[in-house]
Amino acid sequence: MGPSGHTATTGSASAGRPGGARDRDSEGRARNARPRDGLGRPLPYDAPGVPRQPEGVVRTPEETVTEAQRLLDEGKPFHAHEVFEDAWKSGPDVERELWRGLAQLAVGLTHTARGNLTGGARLLRRGAGAAVEWASASGEATPHGIDVGSVAAWARELAEEVEREGSPVDAGARAPRLRGADTGR
Repeated sequence: MGPSGHTATTGSASAGRPGGARDRDSEGRARNARPRDGLGRPLPYDAPGVPRQPEGVVRTPEETVTEAQRLLDEGKPFHAHEVFEDAWKSGPDVERELWRGLAQLAVGLTHTARGNLTGGARLLRRGAGAAVEWASASGEATPHGIDVGSVAAWARELAEEVEREGSPVDAGARAPRLRGADTGR
């Protein structure tokens, strides 16, 4: 989300916000400060929520994979997507599409857990395709230890399952293994 340059608020835009002002980050960019649940859904301002991932964190690829896997295992794919998004924005350009594909997979899992099965399946397939395309073009099947083929197969199988079954999934129970079976799950 980039700076909008606007500082004015409207009555409807500030409804329900403490003090009536539009939520902004420390740099003045619009940023919703409402607490969120583990799937990233906004909660009322006074409700306890899951701590959000800070934006713009520069991590090593190892830290990115480890943090994203932890969040996926905890059933927080929305938050894992934010970790992948940081990697795609701060990492080397040659890896941008890998991280973007993984972020799409996390958002796809988020949507399937929220009950948006059509959108979730679409994002799972799009993310799988992007990651596989990147791996094929780069010649790296396991960048940073990520088993791209296994993750893509997981995404495609989950997309087929949610379309066939027609019901949301438990995000933590259905989390992918980014590094394959060797990570102890």
